[in-house]
Amino acid sequence: MSQSLVRALDLLSALAAGPATLDELASTADVHKTTVMRLLHSLEDRRFVVRDAQQRYRLGSKLFELSSLALEQRDIRSSAHPYLARLNEATGHTVHLAAPEGRDIVYIDKLESRHPVRMYSRIGLTAALHAAAVSKVIFADLPLEQRKTLADSLEYRRYTDNTIAGPEAFLRELEQVADQGWALDGEEFEEFVHCVAAPIRDAGGRVVAAVSCSVPTVMLDREGLLGLLPALRECTDAVSAELGYTKR
Repeated sequence: MSQSLVRALDLLSALAAGPATLDELASTADVHKTTVMRLLHSLEDRRFVVRDAQQRYRLGSKLFELSSLALEQRDIRSSAHPYLARLNEATGHTVHLAAPEGRDIVYIDKLESRHPVRMYSRIGLTAALHAAAVSKVIFADLPLEQRKTLADSLEYRRYTDNTIAGPEAFLRELEQVADQGWALDGEEFEEFVHCVAAPIRDAGGRVVAAVSCSVPTVMLDREGLLGLLPALRECTDAVSAELGYTKR
């Protein structure tokens, strides 16, 4: 990959954190300020970035256009959305759709809770690989050797006191998820928020995505969260059927 392309992508990644001036972007780059300015001008010409009245750069409309097209091209998202909406309507809670992308698990659709207490998340964010219920559901479908390789490669950042702390515990969790067919995030990523997730399967039976319901613990206790499983599984079974999956 060309150095100019890499540097331009790095600038876009930096701007994803928020607007920044030329000086601020140049201060974190490994090239001269004039190179940063030249790259920004090229990105601005193509609407990947835009400058505001304070001469701060921010992400431009071209990126939003491309991201919308990318989402539209995800067949799982278009097939799942009506069922996610139905689940959201039935439960009133936040519903996420996540799918693997390289080594990451990415949220590709979201329907907000209709309750006043909500959790922060957005489409395009990556899920915590060892803490999120959607990640556990997807990884539990891997062959055992791949699970072991994955477990050994993770960093196991402790988000809360409940976060899984090492590969042995993670492998035990994945084995349980594979046996029961669903996964929990028991305040492992955010304190006071827990989630339950179930898998979406394609025509070959492979888990290709996961749907979760996320609920603040002040609204539902663990028993109440597990009470969402029938509606959640009805949703994921329907999407799997849309993708051609037939239970054997």
